[in-house]
Amino acid sequence: MTLTDDGALISDGTVVHRILPLESGRLQDTDYFNLTEWIRTNHPDEIALITAYAELIQPDDLGVLGLAIKTAPTLGASLQRVERYYRLVTDTAIFHLEETGDPAFLDIEGQTADHPVLAFRNETAMAGFAVNMRRIVGAELTFEFVSFRHACRSDPERYAAHFGCPVRFGADRDAIAFDPAMLYLPNRLGDPAVSDFLTAHLETEISSIADTPSLAKTLVHRLTPALSNGLPQAAQVARDIGLSERTLYRRLADEGLTFRDVLGQAQSALAQELLRDSDASIAEIAFLTGFSEQSTFSRAFKRWVGQAPAQFRQHSSNI
Repeated sequence: MTLTDDGALISDGTVVHRILPLESGRLQDTDYFNLTEWIRTNHPDEIALITAYAELIQPDDLGVLGLAIKTAPTLGASLQRVERYYRLVTDTAIFHLEETGDPAFLDIEGQTADHPVLAFRNETAMAGFAVNMRRIVGAELTFEFVSFRHACRSDPERYAAHFGCPVRFGADRDAIAFDPAMLYLPNRLGDPAVSDFLTAHLETEISSIADTPSLAKTLVHRLTPALSNGLPQAAQVARDIGLSERTLYRRLADEGLTFRDVLGQAQSALAQELLRDSDASIAEIAFLTGFSEQSTFSRAFKRWVGQAPAQFRQHSSNI
């Protein structure tokens, strides 16, 4: 099948599906997910589709990033490049290399709202990485296990046959696990000089795009409008953005924050907006920002902005 810039998916000369026209040669995430879901639901064998994708995709399809991955000296160096530069390929997911534990992990973490096809997307991504890591390193590369957060939709033995290791479903992360020693395996085409040259080019590319917003900012943006329906729970928020609860806590800790801190930022942002731009009473605003008592809200608000809610409203109206 071929996808044209005007959004036509063509098979054997016939348009079989349409999406919105591409912008600068790239798909919007919802169009990409909807297209992937359409392909999945119209294929008679989902695991065969995953396997075919994994065998078809090649590092060279990733351009300079693929070449840098292939020529890195070791598997660990390759995965470090995946972790840092994969957002040049897509902004719908990031990869995280956890090198210090035993086993080591390569995680995929979603960066978009939930979608029915994301479980399938994660399976195909990990299947492709498994095949290509073995291509880059060789047959000596083995995996401890592969895990997915979702339930198994097909024969688990067929998944295990593809990955060459046990596959766990209903886990707390979408990841490939391997012995940390595997990170030191040399790549077949490893060439540090070439890889460093290509990595410098990737640094130039990545510096030209906007900085990725922090997870905290992403969560504040997501949580603020949801507060009027009650205080969101960390587990549900993590599911909504495609992370495990543990990963959510870890990534926030990397930014020096807790989920409670981020929730407070969202409450503060919404409270200030309502005090500036609405006629709601302070008691109503307390309720809309997740507080059961106005006094508790007032103390929290003064801690956040250094003023009582009534003082903040009065000051805002005078500006």
